[in-house]
Amino acid sequence: MLSNFRQPLQNVFLRSEKAFDRVYGPDWNPLRQLGTIAFFMFWIAAVTGIYIYIFFETSVNGAYASVEYMTHDQWYLAGVMRSLHRYSADGMVLFMVLHLFREWTFDRYRGVRWYAWFTGIIVIWLLYASGLSGYWLVWDQLAQYVALGSMEWFDALGLFGEPVATNFLTEGALTDRFFSLLVFIHIFVPLFLLFAMWVHVMRVSQPKTNPPRGVAIGIGLMLVVLSLVMPAVSHDPANLNLISENLNLDWFYMLFYPIFDAWGGAALWIVAVGGSIFLAVLPWLPPLKSPKPPLVILDHCNGCGRCYDDCPYGAITLVARTDGLPFAQQAQVNEANCTRCGICIGSCPSASPFKSIEAVVTGIDMPHLDIKKMRVQVDEALAAAPGGIILVGCDYGPKVKELKLKNTAALRLNCVSMLPPSFIDYMITEGAAGVMIAGCAECGCRFRSGVWLMQDRLDGRRDPYLRKRVPRERVRTFWASLLEDSKLQEATQNFQDDLNNLNVEEDNDV
Repeated sequence: MLSNFRQPLQNVFLRSEKAFDRVYGPDWNPLRQLGTIAFFMFWIAAVTGIYIYIFFETSVNGAYASVEYMTHDQWYLAGVMRSLHRYSADGMVLFMVLHLFREWTFDRYRGVRWYAWFTGIIVIWLLYASGLSGYWLVWDQLAQYVALGSMEWFDALGLFGEPVATNFLTEGALTDRFFSLLVFIHIFVPLFLLFAMWVHVMRVSQPKTNPPRGVAIGIGLMLVVLSLVMPAVSHDPANLNLISENLNLDWFYMLFYPIFDAWGGAALWIVAVGGSIFLAVLPWLPPLKSPKPPLVILDHCNGCGRCYDDCPYGAITLVARTDGLPFAQQAQVNEANCTRCGICIGSCPSASPFKSIEAVVTGIDMPHLDIKKMRVQVDEALAAAPGGIILVGCDYGPKVKELKLKNTAALRLNCVSMLPPSFIDYMITEGAAGVMIAGCAECGCRFRSGVWLMQDRLDGRRDPYLRKRVPRERVRTFWASLLEDSKLQEATQNFQDDLNNLNVEEDNDV
């Protein structure tokens, strides 16, 4: 039932990504760079924050005046920096929420991915603490509203002997020490935020934390233009003897304050803590049912390290040899980090389908779809479409099994990079006219690196690579989403026509 609810949302994302692909190309598509853009926004906020701090005066009476100096007297630099600081912080919230929603929509938060999901909740809390503490420092009427609301929210817990919010009710109650404390909080909470962001991606092998250079430059220029056209400005200075009702709230950070005004502190604590707990347990509602992890077969593992290099989630390590064979290392699978993508199977150079079915073995294998079963599926596809096209698809790309085209057959794997290049060689050698690899959209692989790993193996840039004896004109790739089945039909038909022309040319040469 939940998958039926997700499917329309997935379609919205996939259609949007395709539209953005036409404008920016797959590599620069911002919808596929949501996490890296959020990281980039953090760095903009950090760098601009350092510059702003040079001019900021840490005192009750000087804070507002120093911010006004930056905004109006030095608008061309400090003012722009202030605006960049504000808009990049807003942007981090926006892209973080979109990233979270996209991962949920595509069911990328359960199983081994629970860790990134759970630590992401901590990132959310630290991000809001960082942003709201920054608003206090301006010490205008908006800062007064946020400070009073925040302290009343904490007072609702009843942890303090005297209500902390009373310090914001009378003029002169605050001291310069308080502002020193605020500056300390606004500097060190972002450092904890950065650490939490590192923890968030630490289980990912070779994580991408920076967007492509073109995307970074484009977003940076957009923020500069926005800062010049709509510079961030302050409200009137704070006055604890007055309560302003005309405020321009930053809805990225202050969405819950009107809820607090309407429902009270206890209700908001229930919303905030209850919502966080719900998100934290979501990966187990219901838990993901995964097949058994890959199994290392030491008799055929020489510790070459290719599976270690290719694993997208760092689930494979190399350890000292335990079986006495004359190799220094062996592969070892960490089940807790493994997504069962099968990419490691395709990276093992010992997988050779040319042997008899009884002798087909490899150094690392998937129990639910081992190399022998894969060889059987390939043989069945060859028998179903003699002299035709064999399509190799994945569970998350175009539906190759549903393609209705004469003289074609298909096999579907968890990820196309699960297929060792030697199997492509085998299919061509055993009579297939051509092999089409049809996986996830380019830069949109379910398992992060399946698309480019397969492409690198086919192009000879990554071992194990497709042997040079295999005619490259008989191997084709098609990277697309679940919504592009019609394009798969068209691409396969074009491939079939090209192969027919190739066969005619070869016959004429003979």
